[in-house]
Amino acid sequence: MSVVIAIDQDLCTGCQECTKICPNLAIEGLPRQPQKINDTKCVMCGQCVQKCKSYVSVAEHGFGAYAKVRKARGLPATVTEPLFAAYNVCHLDEVLRALEDPKVETWVQSAPAVRVGIAEDFGAPLGTLAAGKLAAGLRRLGFNKVFDVNYAADVTIMEEGSELIDRLKNNGTLPMFTSCCPAWVRYLELNYPELRHHLSTTKSPQQIQGALVKTYGAKTQKTDPKKIFSVSIMPCTCKQYESGRPEMVDSGQRDVDVVLTTRELGYLLKLKGVDFLSLPEEKFDLPMGDYTGAAEIFGVTGGVMEAALRTGYELVTGQPIPAVDIKAVRGPNGFRTADIQVGELTLKVGVVTGLKNVKPVLEDLKAGKLSLHFLEVMSCPQGCVTGGGQPKLIVEKDFEMAYKARTEATYVHDRELPVRKSHENPSVKKLYDSFLKKPLGEESHKLLHTTYCGDPKSHH
Repeated sequence: MSVVIAIDQDLCTGCQECTKICPNLAIEGLPRQPQKINDTKCVMCGQCVQKCKSYVSVAEHGFGAYAKVRKARGLPATVTEPLFAAYNVCHLDEVLRALEDPKVETWVQSAPAVRVGIAEDFGAPLGTLAAGKLAAGLRRLGFNKVFDVNYAADVTIMEEGSELIDRLKNNGTLPMFTSCCPAWVRYLELNYPELRHHLSTTKSPQQIQGALVKTYGAKTQKTDPKKIFSVSIMPCTCKQYESGRPEMVDSGQRDVDVVLTTRELGYLLKLKGVDFLSLPEEKFDLPMGDYTGAAEIFGVTGGVMEAALRTGYELVTGQPIPAVDIKAVRGPNGFRTADIQVGELTLKVGVVTGLKNVKPVLEDLKAGKLSLHFLEVMSCPQGCVTGGGQPKLIVEKDFEMAYKARTEATYVHDRELPVRKSHENPSVKKLYDSFLKKPLGEESHKLLHTTYCGDPKSHH
């Protein structure tokens, strides 16, 4: 397994901020001594990267010391900000090579949480919503197609919602766990492999989009899939690991070639001299840039659950949900449950925010004390908007302010969008009519579903 998160032994001062935040006790070392990551336990959530306080900077350590670290990490010469001891391994060089190769078709997709984070890197207020500027910025970098992971989030709901209904009707394994968060999937595989059958078989939006890009996308755009270099922009450091899992090749090749974090997109835009805040508002390319409010809220804790309920209610009852905003599943507290009336069924749902809060829930399940149908788990403190790959926050009070601002901007975007339910996305309807035929159908199962073997070191 390639390393995703690392701690620079020369920079680490042993303040142990990282050990306090690590959800799987993967960071080891004595106080005031350099810490090390135990890669067999690391779930690659990147929260240590966000919390790290030890750094090298030009101002304090001189240009030579700084440039040495920057070069070792493969960062462009335009990067001048402090470099911290805990960091995620950078893949900018691969993306730059692809962008400069005229024989390669570079197709990019961007996650919902990126549009409420990226503008912060250019001095905008915390939580600034920049969906249109994000699409424009990716075009200025030279990507041939600029798509949106939100499209695949809507597809995820079609598959995952149908899967939940199928489990409810046919005595399937319950509760069904969400499987969008790769750090959570890895945590389960490492610590509770016997519970992996509770995971939804539906892939994450990133991997659904990756599989569709090199099949449906290539077909609709009349492009040879072997020429497509598929890039994801993610708020998450674990997505690079997910894209490299051996299962993720259902398009006939690697479905997503490289993942960049929101921070790395900031580096790339600055390297190419893109003045992000002055960019015009542009749309993402169709069809895989069409999305609903339900897809946008995937970026916040409780969002996958709410999106699934908006569509699931109608799939079960044949009626639109009476209230689109399902506030019972929102909120940052560690574990909450709600009973949602869906026709004659009382659907019992739970939402876990932050991996540190999931252990007692799983222990209750093992002990037969957990009565739920559907459980959402997100590794990061308040979902993807607080991901390890989001813009770095330095001052402690900024964390809560940023979390709140990014979450609020996400819900504003949801409310502003003309369509707020995944099954009403016209481009997703077209996808099923012309290509997939139906949720949980033969083509959907082949491209959009997977199974997790329980041992993250030896996947099938």
